[in-house]
Amino acid sequence: MEVRVVYQESAQACPAADFVRVSTCSDPNDDTVTLATIQRVVEKNDAKKVGHRWHVKTLIMEQPMSPDEALGFATRYAARKNIPIVCTEFQSSPEAAPDRIER
Repeated sequence: MEVRVVYQESAQACPAADFVRVSTCSDPNDDTVTLATIQRVVEKNDAKKVGHRWHVKTLIMEQPMSPDEALGFATRYAARKNIPIVCTEFQSSPEAAPDRIER
C-alpha cells in the first residue's frame, strides 16, 4: 500500500479521517535528545452526539528517536495497517519515508 507523508504546520489539521500523527520535541532534561510521539488518529461519527469525535491511540510516547526514525516507523506502521496518510509537523529527508512525501 502506498502511504503519503504530509507535512502540516499542525499535524492536528491533517486532511484525513484515519491517519498516523508524528511529532517530536527536545528532551527537557537534555536538549541533545529528540523525543518522538506517534499516534493513530481515527475520526468517529457518533449518531447520538452532534459533530465528530476523534479516537487517538498512542503507539509511542516521548521515546528517544530521531525525526527520520520516527517518520520511518510511522510510515511502516501505516503501510502494515492500511492507513493512507502519515501527518508530521516537521520536514524530513526523503529517504526517511520511502514512499512519497508531500510538502
